[in-house]
Amino acid sequence: MKCSIPKGTRDFLPVEMARRNYIFDTIREVFKAFAFEPIETPSLENLSTLMGKYGEEGDKLLFKVLNSGDFMEGVDFNQDYHKVAPRICDRGLRYDLTVPFARFVVQHRDQITLPFRRYQLQPVWRADRPQKGRYREFYQCDADMIGSTSLLNELELVQMIDMVFQKLDIEVTLKINNRKVLAGIADMIGAPDKLVDITVAIDKLDKIGLDNVRGELRERGLSDEQIAALDPVFALSGTAAEKLEQLAALFANNEVGSKGVAELKELFGYIEHVKPKCEVELDLTLARGLNYYTGAIFEVKAHHVSIGSITGGGRYDNLTGIFGMPDVSGVGISFGADRIYDVLTELDKFPANLGQSAQVLFINFGAESLPYCIGCAARLRAAGVSTLIYPDNAKMKKQMDFANRCHVPYVVFVGENEIAANNLTVKNMTTGEQQAMTVEELLAKFAE
Repeated sequence: MKCSIPKGTRDFLPVEMARRNYIFDTIREVFKAFAFEPIETPSLENLSTLMGKYGEEGDKLLFKVLNSGDFMEGVDFNQDYHKVAPRICDRGLRYDLTVPFARFVVQHRDQITLPFRRYQLQPVWRADRPQKGRYREFYQCDADMIGSTSLLNELELVQMIDMVFQKLDIEVTLKINNRKVLAGIADMIGAPDKLVDITVAIDKLDKIGLDNVRGELRERGLSDEQIAALDPVFALSGTAAEKLEQLAALFANNEVGSKGVAELKELFGYIEHVKPKCEVELDLTLARGLNYYTGAIFEVKAHHVSIGSITGGGRYDNLTGIFGMPDVSGVGISFGADRIYDVLTELDKFPANLGQSAQVLFINFGAESLPYCIGCAARLRAAGVSTLIYPDNAKMKKQMDFANRCHVPYVVFVGENEIAANNLTVKNMTTGEQQAMTVEELLAKFAE
């Protein structure tokens, strides 16, 4: 039988895990710097929690889990799929971390204090077609604030994005828009009921181009006149401030669109004060396909790589209301750890020593020297130095080959002379230099 794993999933070797943990630790450090608190939610959620929150396309990508026991009993499989599915499966793997977080807030409302700031680093699943940068199982690193409508929250998300990618040494562009602006555009062209269709279509502008977006809008039921009415939006140019002034004129008699412009002006005013190092761009074609966004929306693209969005998020005003807790606004971002990994790999930006499992390896010369080696290794480990004693009294060549393959920087030899002198013979595997030193002197090398 040939060993395999499902398409769109991956095993991770030790060096890959070291690199992934570098990403997770960097993001977690930034989340903590902004006073976010950690939570976790289950991999499985009730389908009633998940369905209808991501739009029609999102619902199709939910992994649904069959009920246990005799789930086929009494089911008429000649019925429509949408009638059969709820009878045989009532749970699913989470599609993202935001909807489960909204459920969490409602369920634990008496145990948290609003405004509440949480971060969460966990896997999600989507029944998507696997391709470069797109997996069926992948990690999201989310931070959300809920219980406040202040745009200072959006500013902090911008600062966090800037800080994370500065630490990871990735050049990025942060694109910002507002769903109220998109709603205003839908109103302006006389198609308020087509907001979802418009946002889903124009969200693909970077991928399929303007002509194909127009074609998709036509397929989604917009008239040629309505599609043509979008041209002034696609034609906006200049700085963020100039685009917003042009848009404000277009929305002179449009309340929801004007509110979106006002929010963008306020947010970009705050951003001007913090002067992020990353590029920040107002992109009025940015839509973010998820239905629950109601205000500011964000998307991050890395420079010099052909990979899609590596971070995204936005404001949602109504998500907890679906679960019985209305009028609680939230905003958050999600860092795509797997795509960030691909970007760092393609740009060769990972630190060189991340795959190093041991800093010191004691060569095993047999039972007589082992007690001394065990004591010295314990002292090194207590000081935080990753230390390994080769487990078997194998040939020297085999042990040294192991040290080379594992990129161990220091190899220690202990024989009768070292035990008598209460020291070690230490070989620097990079330079080839070999010298006698005490455990304290070896420790000092790691403190340099």
